[in-house]
Amino acid sequence: MNKVVLITGASRGIGKACIVEFAKHNYNVVINYVSNDNAAKELKSFIVENYDVDVMLCKCDVSNEENVKEMVNDVINHFGKIDVLINNAGIAIDTTFEDKTVDNFRKILDVNLIGPFIVSREVGKYMLEEKKGSIVNVSSTNGIDTYYTYSLDYDASKAGLISLTHNLSLEFSPYVRVNAVAPGWVNTEMNKELDKDYIKEECENIYLKRFAEPEEIAKAIYFLASDEASYINNEVLRVDGGSNHQ
Repeated sequence: MNKVVLITGASRGIGKACIVEFAKHNYNVVINYVSNDNAAKELKSFIVENYDVDVMLCKCDVSNEENVKEMVNDVINHFGKIDVLINNAGIAIDTTFEDKTVDNFRKILDVNLIGPFIVSREVGKYMLEEKKGSIVNVSSTNGIDTYYTYSLDYDASKAGLISLTHNLSLEFSPYVRVNAVAPGWVNTEMNKELDKDYIKEECENIYLKRFAEPEEIAKAIYFLASDEASYINNEVLRVDGGSNHQ
């Protein structure tokens, strides 16, 4: 029987790459997304056409507690289990410090930090019942040491997600492994609008002199989630190509 993975924020970027990566390894995949119906449906069609796995679409705002409960129940009713959870959904609202608003700060924390808490709590119940499971949280080097004042609210949320990872690994022990990845710069839609000179400058701080591709981050996430990492727990895997920020 195929394993089942639930990936939040999966209609594009790293989440989309994770759906493909897990499907390649014969996982049944649950595509969570919040608004982009067309992208989610296109991804589902791609997986169905190319891989012999079951695909489920779940439109759900991870920061909405009741919606998350419904989503997790729907997945359990459909598949009977959730073997792996990837907390990938995230947003950024980059502005100058003076333009930061409390409402925007709260929105970022709701999606990037409280969302993973809610989903992990609801999925974790089932994993603990089964006495097995793996959770990977998608944090960022911004939550460790690559600080940008334009995204201080995003940075705070990703630092909080690392703390959440550590606490969940303790709370869910010894049955559920909980780890995090901390990507550096990635060629996602979120970063495509960056100034070219800024991108060039940032690449100079990366030992590999380029941004990562989403597929490269997805491979690291898959490894941490898989049985190949069966004794890796409570870790934060930095995936940034090597950086002068360290």
